[in-house]
Amino acid sequence: MIQTDARTVYDQDLTLFRDQVRKFFDKALYPHLDRWEEDGLVDRDFWLACGEAGLLCPTLPVEYGGLGLDFRFNAVIDEELAYAGSSAGITLQSDIVADYILNYGSDEQRQHWLPKMISGEAITAIAMTEPGTGSDLQSVRTTAIRSGNEYVINGSKTYITNGQNADLIILVAKTDPSAGGKGISLILVEATRAGFSRGRNLDKIGQNSADTSELFFEDVRVPITNCLGEEGRGFAYLMSQLPQERLGIAISAQGGAQRAFDEAVKFTKERKAFGQSVFDFQNTRFTLAGLKAKLQAGWAHIDWCLARHLEGKLTAAEGSAAKLFHTELQWEVCDAALQLHGGAGYMNEYPIARLWRDARVQRIYGGTSEIMKEVVARSI
Repeated sequence: MIQTDARTVYDQDLTLFRDQVRKFFDKALYPHLDRWEEDGLVDRDFWLACGEAGLLCPTLPVEYGGLGLDFRFNAVIDEELAYAGSSAGITLQSDIVADYILNYGSDEQRQHWLPKMISGEAITAIAMTEPGTGSDLQSVRTTAIRSGNEYVINGSKTYITNGQNADLIILVAKTDPSAGGKGISLILVEATRAGFSRGRNLDKIGQNSADTSELFFEDVRVPITNCLGEEGRGFAYLMSQLPQERLGIAISAQGGAQRAFDEAVKFTKERKAFGQSVFDFQNTRFTLAGLKAKLQAGWAHIDWCLARHLEGKLTAAEGSAAKLFHTELQWEVCDAALQLHGGAGYMNEYPIARLWRDARVQRIYGGTSEIMKEVVARSI
């Protein structure tokens, strides 16, 4: 269990909210985790239940049906979802997509989509990555070319979280292919549009219950009013949202690392070898002690980042540093925790196996660790 007694950014209201999240997950999430892993996606009923429980987009204003809370409430959900060992895509909707539509959407777009996102009726995705383009978003090839009062969209995307379930996609496309980054726009594409299709639910190493898909756009026509914000400002919008996006990943990484550590402590105290518990061997205790020290520092850093973000001061470099540090820490803890399980750690029946598999991609999506180092280095 994530301990919050010494946390510096949480108060009694957030403690009560965390208790509600835990109780909800006990009922609506834990019993279904294994089935979702086998099915390759999370039931839409879970999304609706999250909406009813107030766990989708809690920061959105009351006028749209939200709770009007601050990002700490998102962080609680992020931490507890990661600790549960779930890769459900609700955090992408709450931490990333919601703010794009709130901050850059028209009144009509906000009124139409935000209430449905809050209730869980609408599931959203953001489509950036292409088969030949990863971190270099300025090189995307998907186009949205004006034709009268419509955009005609052609291209493909891959590795898209919520891709199989999504009702609405924020598409990163070039409305002016000759203008480089200044020609990138964000276009809202409803999944019902003619010419839009979903490819495979991709077969991944981990995070199996997160539907991750190929998306195809073949002469998809949407009205010009589906442009999110100003045409040609898409790249700037993407950059402005990166600190929160990367902070959210860092928070999830820290929650996942804590769960892996707790699993290792539990297993080594219960497992016997050579007449004593595995925990009683000095190597085990020293390994766990070193990890605990790093986790302690990690939680303090998460709280520092959250405080900075609430003040609107978290920079792109700081958000990138947080993602770099915490995702690398998650991998270190998960790998060490699996090793302490011995052969049992390689068995899928033990939670550490899933935690280890799911952790690997954290150092890749949202910007690879190498790209994070580049961003941080540019700030030095």
